[in-house]
Amino acid sequence: QVQLVESGGGLVQAGGSLRLSCVASGRTFSRGAMGWFRQAPGQEREFVSAISYSGYVTNGADSVKGRFAISRDNAKNTVYLQMNSLKPEDTAVYYCAADQSTVWYKPDYWGQGTQVTVSS
Repeated sequence: QVQLVESGGGLVQAGGSLRLSCVASGRTFSRGAMGWFRQAPGQEREFVSAISYSGYVTNGADSVKGRFAISRDNAKNTVYLQMNSLKPEDTAVYYCAADQSTVWYKPDYWGQGTQVTVSS
């Protein structure tokens, strides 16, 4: 089994920044791709970005391009989402996901989510 634990969410003013982290653990997961999704109230879960084990990035939502950046530290089994120039519409629960494959295809595992709230 794979466990994903997110951290770094919180309340921030518009224009501010946050960095989310997600640590993966579990003996069956070692070189998988990882990604981020988000879900705002009343909306479907939205793919934000993903990164392969080798660092290839797959981008999702156009609304975050140029503002959000995904990265990972393989030695720490950790993926990050740096979020800059935050807007109120970025308010959502952000979920970490992991794919057993080394390249991103689809999420096999999910974290419990971390709330990000951007005030205007």
